[in-house]
Amino acid sequence: MKSAYVLLAAAAILASAACNADNGANASGSSSSSNAPIKAIKAPNGDWSKLVSRTAEGGYVMGNPNADVKLIEFGSLTCPHCAEFDEKGADKLVNDFVKTGRVSWEFRNFVRDPFDLTASLLARCAGPDRFFPLVRELYADQKNWTSKIQDIPPEKFQAIQAMGPDKQFLEIAKLSQLQQWAAQRGLPSGKSNVCLTDQNEINLLVQMNGDTTTQFPEFTGTPSFVINGTMLKETATWEKLEPQLRDALGS
Repeated sequence: MKSAYVLLAAAAILASAACNADNGANASGSSSSSNAPIKAIKAPNGDWSKLVSRTAEGGYVMGNPNADVKLIEFGSLTCPHCAEFDEKGADKLVNDFVKTGRVSWEFRNFVRDPFDLTASLLARCAGPDRFFPLVRELYADQKNWTSKIQDIPPEKFQAIQAMGPDKQFLEIAKLSQLQQWAAQRGLPSGKSNVCLTDQNEINLLVQMNGDTTTQFPEFTGTPSFVINGTMLKETATWEKLEPQLRDALGS
């Protein structure tokens, strides 16, 4: 298993290579989609989007576990294209598809750099109920917190590189004010200290990258989407994902 230290050293390569732009047609060739409502399945708790659990692969899944269509998103919290997808598509995905019980949405972290890994540790720290809200807030505030990372002095960044993975991500969270950001959203610093130094969780996030590229050799970067086990080609926007969800539902 690759160490988090190796991931930190490779940050520049990962950051430049793994954030997909919208530069091609979707896999089904559809260019538009119907606005017809999706037939709903009644949720036992009244709202399928409130049902969130952690998956065996390390992701978090929202919605009906027996949904007709199982969507997986591979996302990076430092990827601007992922933030754009969240801004333009996540509400529609949840309200029009997940809440109906016909589609489940699993988010799997694909960490591109040590800052992404730091933010991912914080998002995962509060458990399933808070995971999606924290991910969405990190995307909404992405330009702000990533700019603070860019302001870290070179000498401090060099000192971070010399640290072991048991200290790197805690230090990044402090210097970038991400730990303070998380505390303002209900994640106490005492708890985030534990999560940011959790070697098992750090190793899992790194392992998830390898698992992704092994399971889906055609994976090119984030965001990428899988519908019922099939990786979609050149689908990085809601405009390209929505018609494929509707096709999978037969609507």
